[in-house]
Amino acid sequence: MIRQPNLTLRNALIATHDALASAFALLASFYLRFEGDLLTDRLPLLFRILPFFIVFSVVVCYAFHLTTAKWRFISLPDALNILRASTVLAVALLVLDYIFVAPNVHGMPVAPNLQGAFFFGKVTIILFWFLEVSGLSALRFAYRYFRYTRVRHHAMAEDAAATLLVGRAADAEILLRGIESGAVKRIWPVGLLSPSAADRGQLIRNIPVLGGIDDIEDVIADFARRNKPIARVVMTPSAFDPEARPESVLMRARRLGLIVSRLPSLESGDAPRLTTVVVEDLLLRPSEKIDYARLEALVKGKAIIVTGGGGSIGSEICDRVVTFGAARLLVIENSEPALYAITEALAAHDTTAVIEGRVADIRDRERIQRLMNEFKPDIVFHAAALKHVPILERDWSEGVKTNIFGSVNVADAALAAGAGAMVMISTDKAIEPVSMLGLTKRFAEMYCQALDHDLAAEPDGKSRMRLISVRFGNVLASNGSVVPKFKAQIEAGGPVTVTHPDMVRYFMTIREACDLVITAAAHAMAPVRPDVSVYVLNMGQPVKIVDLAERMIRLSGLQPGHDIDIVFTGMRPGERLNEILFANEEPAIEIGVAGVMAAKPNEPPMQSLRKWIATLEQAIARDDRATIKAVLKDAVPEFGSPAPAEQALSSGQS
Repeated sequence: MIRQPNLTLRNALIATHDALASAFALLASFYLRFEGDLLTDRLPLLFRILPFFIVFSVVVCYAFHLTTAKWRFISLPDALNILRASTVLAVALLVLDYIFVAPNVHGMPVAPNLQGAFFFGKVTIILFWFLEVSGLSALRFAYRYFRYTRVRHHAMAEDAAATLLVGRAADAEILLRGIESGAVKRIWPVGLLSPSAADRGQLIRNIPVLGGIDDIEDVIADFARRNKPIARVVMTPSAFDPEARPESVLMRARRLGLIVSRLPSLESGDAPRLTTVVVEDLLLRPSEKIDYARLEALVKGKAIIVTGGGGSIGSEICDRVVTFGAARLLVIENSEPALYAITEALAAHDTTAVIEGRVADIRDRERIQRLMNEFKPDIVFHAAALKHVPILERDWSEGVKTNIFGSVNVADAALAAGAGAMVMISTDKAIEPVSMLGLTKRFAEMYCQALDHDLAAEPDGKSRMRLISVRFGNVLASNGSVVPKFKAQIEAGGPVTVTHPDMVRYFMTIREACDLVITAAAHAMAPVRPDVSVYVLNMGQPVKIVDLAERMIRLSGLQPGHDIDIVFTGMRPGERLNEILFANEEPAIEIGVAGVMAAKPNEPPMQSLRKWIATLEQAIARDDRATIKAVLKDAVPEFGSPAPAEQALSSGQS
């Protein structure tokens, strides 16, 4: 349902302006078209028609959103609405003239010299159209220009930094609009460097395109010679395309002593604000094209629960579901500081969503069931987990309690509470696992797959709940990620520690990963139930960790091996050199969604899973590690140690 705008005094003043503009246009068109007796004889009937026409003009202007559009942001769509409204009013006059007011129409008194002639006439109506367009446009665009000049004046008065933009013209235009509207402050662009040859030599909202990316030093030097030094560089989203060579831009700008900022993509719902350029921005493949309308359609107006909502992935999912219009959000987190941080961050959003936070551990089955029954979620995103590989190799029984029993608790509680879907965040380490993290996540996946399979087999009218798992690899800047670790080591003067020279990993941003998780949920919840329950995100090409370390050192203005050493520490327990995205028993399935694939279902029956779970519970209570490991090995036969070649490499580096 579309909410109608609330009409205010400002809207009433705009309606009055439009009514006066229409009245003026109609009267002026008569005075310009007729004179003498031709005008005098028409005035009595004109004044009888005028009040009704003014009322009609107000209705037409409102219908075309002229009454509710803010003059401060008037643009091409508003100009088109002015043309449409003026055309409708002109056509109305034409219809009035030919059908209702024309001479000899029964009961219509007219002067003798008007017999046989039209009252308005085509020329009058054409004059009216031009005058109406002018009358509706003049004050609007004058106010728009006044606001533009005032923003410009304030920018100059506040010593806004002279700024060089980098990127394509379309991106720069978005930023310039943000500056003109006052959303972006304290910078004033003086030029643009574009990677597109077609942009060069052009003006973008009166800002010249001064050259290409390689011209940055010459442009900076030219402004310095004219005593107009450039203080900062703003990189738009297109400046991070590979052909724009973002590393070169960042290194050159920093070498020149300039502040470097970036403008986030507006497609994802971000506000037009500047943020600091970080190393992660330069380490990425091009992001997948996300269908944000599809995500909004899934989330808008829904009640959402996110477990582990204070973690890296969980907090980003919370942010995205609020952005996409969730009506209610319950954040479940067992860390009080993390819960406080995420709820405070979400409270700062301009949102109507009702946001609640609860301290709870997913191991506590009764607590989780009680929370879900009270909240009645539509969708549950299960992000709570223990995930650090070396820690779980040591304390792997804790991983069983959280990653297996906790996931079972969340899945069962979501089903009992009538949720439409439960989405479990999994990992690429669950594929042919060699670590306890991968093993426990694989077991949790199998439980969700088996439960989803059983629900699909129920007769129509029973539960249509979906339980899916979404696998992906490393996310940049998450807690424990290698990127913040390398940054800290570089800032400390080194060395940068890498486990093995041949170690490779997949990387993507937290934002992209979470948007694709929601995309997978939208696919799973389609009206026609897809026969997949394990989704795998397209991670692009794997990155060699030693190359990542060297690149980060260079981006810091230092030389690997000279200023900062790289030290190889040897592979840790549970690690392997290359992560994989699909197991031999789970071939990939294309689902027609950019950035998301699926794995062919391969799960044991629920009866076997419940038997294993019962045995695990007894073994955990006795701290019987041998039994726990035997059960997990029985459940996941492909679980084993790293390949012999990797073991040999690891021992050679230890």
